[in-house]
Amino acid sequence: MPSKPDPELIDDVNPEWTRERVDQAISAKDVLPGILGAAAAKQTLRPRGRPRAKHPKELINIRLSQEVLTHFKASGDGWQTRIDLALKQFIAQHPNSH
Repeated sequence: MPSKPDPELIDDVNPEWTRERVDQAISAKDVLPGILGAAAAKQTLRPRGRPRAKHPKELINIRLSQEVLTHFKASGDGWQTRIDLALKQFIAQHPNSH
């Protein structure tokens, strides 16, 4: 048997979202231009975070010798990027080695 709701927790101004209310909701991209104007809405709704890379790196698993790891980790954060740069440099210096 469900318990009675606590009257102090009932919020008439912001009632609980039901499936019906969710289905009737209007997205911010449709509402904000009328409230803020097109430019401000576009700025407000822009994607957050780092922009997507044109050529994103691929996540892989690789086994490296302890010597290689120790060398690259010794210089601190960014050691994986430095390994990537070292491999790119090797490719540039040995273009026909595949």
